[in-house]
This record gives sequence, C-alpha cells and structure tokens, in this order.
Amino acid sequence: MKLEDVKELIDLGRSAVYKAFKGEELSVPEFIKQKYSEPMGVFTTIKSYPECKLRGCIGIPLPVYPLWYGVIYSSLQAAFNDPRFTPLRPEEFDKVTWELSLLTPPEEVKAPKEKLPELIELGKHGLIVDLGERKGLLLPQVPIEQGWNAEEFLSYTCLKAGLPPDCWRWDETKVYRFSGEVYKEKEPFGEVVKE
Repeated sequence: MKLEDVKELIDLGRSAVYKAFKGEELSVPEFIKQKYSEPMGVFTTIKSYPECKLRGCIGIPLPVYPLWYGVIYSSLQAAFNDPRFTPLRPEEFDKVTWELSLLTPPEEVKAPKEKLPELIELGKHGLIVDLGERKGLLLPQVPIEQGWNAEEFLSYTCLKAGLPPDCWRWDETKVYRFSGEVYKEKEPFGEVVKE
C-alpha cells in the first residue's frame, strides 16, 4: 500500500477519535468508503510521544469488515477501550502517534508441534493461539521489539490468551500465523513510514 494511502487511513482513525472527544460521529466520505472497501484485518496501536510507550492497541484480526471501517473501529477501541489502559484524554491527542498493522488472513500452521518454531519467521509472522474459548494474538513486530526467539513468541502468545506458556505444544491447541505490514507516524500528525 502507498504511504499516502496509509496516511489517509491514519488521518481517518485520528479524526474518529477527535470527533469522539467532542461527542460527535465521524462522517466518512463516499470516496473513502469505495477506495478502502476491501475487507482486511487491521490493528491500531497508539503510543505516547516521544517516549514510545504503548497507550492502546486493539484490532480486528480477520478480514470481516471493509478496511475503512476497520481502521475507525480499531482506532476508537485502542483509544478508549483497551482494558490495560485508561481511556485517551483530549490533552493527550497531540502527544501520541498512530501505528497501523494491515494483516493477511490467518492460516493454521499444521505441523508436528516440535516443528512450529521453525515455521515462524520473526518480524514477518504474527501469531494466534486458539484453545476452546481462549484466543491470544501478538502482532509481527512484538517479538522484534521484545527480543524474543520463536519459542518465546509462541509462549507469550499462549500467555496473552490466559493459557500456560507451553500450551502451543498441546495437540488440541491450534496455532495460526499471519503476515502484516506495519506503518507508523514518526511524530504526532507527522510523516508516515513503513517498518
């Protein structure tokens, strides 16, 4: 995707949050709806600037909504409904950066459990661990930021699901991988770059 298109999407997500502060709903132009109509998984990550500390991160892992809607939804959720953080305040709005992760559909990794770490490319693949009612997801950039190897990545994805760290080795656990393109603002409202 072109950087100017991603900038347009980030501006869309930011605008939805800005309107929410004012108690208004964002009116999305028809040409934006048409331009970004393809269903796609998307995550919005909000970080404080310049500290680069996580402030909210929520998304839609499956391609069930048009991209324009997914960006608005995930931006609002990341800003106001991430249970790990207090809701974003209006005075923080110009002190945070937006990051969008555009995702491919998840594919189940069907292999003997001991082979799973070999089939995960760090920095390229994100993971979903699925066992019964519990699911955990970590984006492709997380193991790089944390300095994890593939086994640690699998273990932390299990923990994210509220499961034991070795549950990825269990026969009944499903592991999915997906790829993502990650784009972020260099500074609030600033230039957008691809990671």
